[in-house]
Amino acid sequence: MKRFLPILVLVCLGRLQAGGDPQSQPAPAGSQAAPETSRPQSADANARKAKALVDQAIQALGGQNYLNVRDREQQGRGYSLHHGRPSGGGAVFWSFSQFPDKERVEITKERDIAELYVGNKGYEITYKGVHPLEEKDLTDYLRRRRFSLDTVLRTWVNDPGVVFIYEGFAIAAQHPADQVTLINANDESVTLYFDTDTHLPIKKTFTWRDPVDKQKNLEEEVYENYRPASGITAPYNVTRYFNGDMSNQRFLNSVTINQGLDQAMFDPNSGYNPNKVPGKR
Repeated sequence: MKRFLPILVLVCLGRLQAGGDPQSQPAPAGSQAAPETSRPQSADANARKAKALVDQAIQALGGQNYLNVRDREQQGRGYSLHHGRPSGGGAVFWSFSQFPDKERVEITKERDIAELYVGNKGYEITYKGVHPLEEKDLTDYLRRRRFSLDTVLRTWVNDPGVVFIYEGFAIAAQHPADQVTLINANDESVTLYFDTDTHLPIKKTFTWRDPVDKQKNLEEEVYENYRPASGITAPYNVTRYFNGDMSNQRFLNSVTINQGLDQAMFDPNSGYNPNKVPGKR
C-alpha cells in the first residue's frame, strides 16, 4: 500500500488540476456539454455595470435637466500653463455654448477678443476683424470637443456601436472612483472616473497619436467643486493635463443654462458686440 500511495496522490492532483473532483461522476454517455456561454454572459454583465455607472453619473449631473441643456453660459477666470507652470496672470472669460457644435469664448474685461467655433470651423475676432484660426489650434479644439464630457455623456452613450467596459476600482484626483471605458466604432476610447459616493465624474482621460511624430499623447481633465446651477450640477473648477503636465485651469463664477442665446453671436460676420446687447454685462 505504501508503494502505491505516491501514485494515488499524483492521480488525484492531476484530476484536480484538470478541473475535476475526485468524487464527481462522469457525465452519462451521449450527454452534450453545456454551450460555452460563461464568457459572453460575463462580458454582458460587465457592460451592464459600466452602463449603470454612466447612467448614475448622468442622474447626479441633473438627469433630464442635464440631457436637455440646449445652451450654456459660463463666466470665470482661466489660466494657461506650460509644463505645469503659469504662462500668464490669467484672464477673465465668458463662454457661450450651443449644443452640439457652437461655442463663443470672449476674453478681457472689455470682451473685445473672441474665439468662435461653428461646426468644424474656427475664427478669431478682434478689432482688426475676423480671421480663421490657425489649423493646429482648430484641430486641438475639435479633438477636445469630440472627447468632451458633454459629448461622451450626451452622444456616445446613445450610440449602439459603443462598447462599455467596467475596469474596477481606482483612485482619481485623490478620490475613490469607479473606472469605466467607452470605445466607439472608430476604435477611439475615453475613460471616465466616477466618485464612489456622489457618482459625479471626477476625471476623464483619452489618448491620440500625433500624425507628425507618431507619438501617443495623453489628455486628462479633472472636475472639482461641483455646485447646483440652473437645475443641473456643474463643476466650477476644471483642470486640464497634457502628457502629465498641467496645461489649463478654469475657475467659474457662474453657470447659466437654457436662456436662449442670441444667434448673432455665432455668426462671424454679424458684427455682434456683447457690450451693445441690452441686459448684458
